[in-house]
Amino acid sequence: MTEEEKLNEIRRCIDAIDEQLQKLLNRRAEAAMGVAQIKLAADPNAVFYRPEREAQVLRMVKTRNRGPLPDEEMGRLFREIMSACLALERPLKVAYLGPEGTFTQAAALKYFGHSVRTQILDSISDVFQKVESEKADYGVVPVENSSEGVINHTLDMFLSSPLQICGEVSLRIHHNLLGKAQPLGSIRTVFSHQQSLAQCRGWLDRHLPFVERMVVGSNAEAARLAAETDGAAAIAGRTAADIYDLKVLAADIEDEPDNTTRFLVIGQHGASPSGDDKTSIMVGTRNEAGALYHLLRPLAENGINMTRIESRPSRRGNWDYVFFIDLLGHHEDPGVDKALAELRSLAVLYKELGSYPRAVL
Repeated sequence: MTEEEKLNEIRRCIDAIDEQLQKLLNRRAEAAMGVAQIKLAADPNAVFYRPEREAQVLRMVKTRNRGPLPDEEMGRLFREIMSACLALERPLKVAYLGPEGTFTQAAALKYFGHSVRTQILDSISDVFQKVESEKADYGVVPVENSSEGVINHTLDMFLSSPLQICGEVSLRIHHNLLGKAQPLGSIRTVFSHQQSLAQCRGWLDRHLPFVERMVVGSNAEAARLAAETDGAAAIAGRTAADIYDLKVLAADIEDEPDNTTRFLVIGQHGASPSGDDKTSIMVGTRNEAGALYHLLRPLAENGINMTRIESRPSRRGNWDYVFFIDLLGHHEDPGVDKALAELRSLAVLYKELGSYPRAVL
């Protein structure tokens, strides 16, 4: 058999597999529509999107994967399949912090897939307001970066918002220096969000030490300004380069190789237990010696792992703080429920922000 004959045989095999895949995908879509019909018959206002169910499906996909496609890529493909099937039931409206080309947009599409209807908003508070008013089903907002810490505005919104956290997504952040086709020596200004400038401080000090660094509202806005300004560049992702017709002058310029940002998915409804969950709470305590120690003791005594704690001004008085706490487990888990009940009895202020599946992809 000649090389061309071998290639043609493999191509015929691929065509046959593609035909089977297409039939199976449509069968899956029909099954999803059947689920929608059952839900609508029981409740005209039924909630179609279940974050705990999608997390379970993605975990099963990764568990049974044997390659050669890596787990992350297989999970991404199934996320898009679920997104397309859900859109047949009812397309989700998802609000995120814009403009187009931001990492928050990338996080929203990574979590929900590309079959959702996105709404681009100008601020984190606008995202909360859009979901609170039910003009969007869900919102996606950044909450912390592995090298620069928390986004305070997001935490502060939970002080007054009734919304629940129903999901999380982690995004590996790659920063690139974008500009028109130009040598680095001709750059006089670099535009970027303050977080990105901080995450690339070392690279900028080494390669562009005397260039002015201008803080703007988002990396996408930075890319737009770089496209319009002579002698300017921007720090942003590759998506922004495509949108604003810029070149990547230097790739992966972040100082920390594992630079990751965590985003929260907010909505009107919480998530049921998925088997691998987190719970976020907000608590306040008296300003006295040992108060925080006594407040957190129920978590230790019940074997609950606390993964993060942050303090923020409570807005109730000077030097009065509340604590945002993430812990492993769902609030319906017996051990977590017991610990939270004890903690609630000790706290001056207590608010559950939501239980939700841990990030899968």
